[in-house]
Amino acid sequence: MIVGVPKEIKSHEYRVAVVPSGVRSLVADGHDVLVEQSAGVGLGISDLDYLAAGARIVSSAAEVFAAADLIVKVKEPLPSEYLLLREGQILFTYLHLAAAPELTKALLERKVTGIAYETVQLPNGSLPLLTPMSEVAGRLSIQFGAHWLQKENRGAGVLLGGVPGTPPGNVAILGGGTVGANAAKVALGMGANVTILDINLERLRHLSDILEGRITLLASNEVNVENAVLAADLVVCGTLIPGARAKKIVSRSVLGRMRPGSVVVDVAIDQGGCVEGATPTSFDQPVTFVDDVVLFSVANMPASVANTSTFALTNATFPYVSRLANMGLRDAAKTDPALARGVNVFQGTLASKPVADSLAWAYRELDLSVL
Repeated sequence: MIVGVPKEIKSHEYRVAVVPSGVRSLVADGHDVLVEQSAGVGLGISDLDYLAAGARIVSSAAEVFAAADLIVKVKEPLPSEYLLLREGQILFTYLHLAAAPELTKALLERKVTGIAYETVQLPNGSLPLLTPMSEVAGRLSIQFGAHWLQKENRGAGVLLGGVPGTPPGNVAILGGGTVGANAAKVALGMGANVTILDINLERLRHLSDILEGRITLLASNEVNVENAVLAADLVVCGTLIPGARAKKIVSRSVLGRMRPGSVVVDVAIDQGGCVEGATPTSFDQPVTFVDDVVLFSVANMPASVANTSTFALTNATFPYVSRLANMGLRDAAKTDPALARGVNVFQGTLASKPVADSLAWAYRELDLSVL
């Protein structure tokens, strides 16, 4: 199989989908790997590193897309890449289609098979390809939040850990999953008061066992969310419904009643965000201001630590890349139900019910017998 690795073009996206060790493994299995020139330069991987691993370096994304049977990316295709996709091609990347009708339409029109990292789901409900970036984003959410709380950034001027004689900052984390747990670890390490809200009481019990410090664990309901958000200096939104558009947890009314200079980091923005009115931003202009509340909603937060993120991501994704290359889509999906759940679009049909429900579009369940 010909495996293609284009350079990412999203604003300030420095990650790469396959590292040289992955290329070496694919080449050893008999595959041809095309890597776009400078694809890894953002994290210090040179074209010579890829050449030494056995890749062929090509000068443009168009060459990669034209030749490759399997395209492996980090982020979803942008409009300039839509026309490069072709019928029968497999695209393996983060897609977040529930919040992207135009991209979904383009993939359907191009009759691409789109496998989304974020919907590859194991029988126990875990999301192995989303987890590493959720870990990174959760930890980064506190770093970014602390930065934007600084007064020169129009924040409230609150130090999350405080100092003797002053109170620590209050952090409210909506969602106790991977993002929330990792955000809490960093916030507690900084000495903040932390409140986590989740609808799953068993999850809250688990968090009670593993987290120590100034932490409050609350059942998520409208009253508790409102009270926690209004008391917070920093709010982290880390809720998730696998594959579906994020539910709006923080209403515009509540946002408008937060203290001036408070910060909200909406980690769920890839799936539409859990703050009413939030729109994706980039590192060029990472925040918007709503009634003097700082709203940080960068859609590719982990790119800011591209080295850590790339290796954390490819550790998780590469076994699936290898399986697709070695077995082909049909056998890989038939032998791995988790991978089959990742198929969002297949040869012109929408195959993900959560995506279809979010977009109010028709869908057809993937029929493995016709692959």
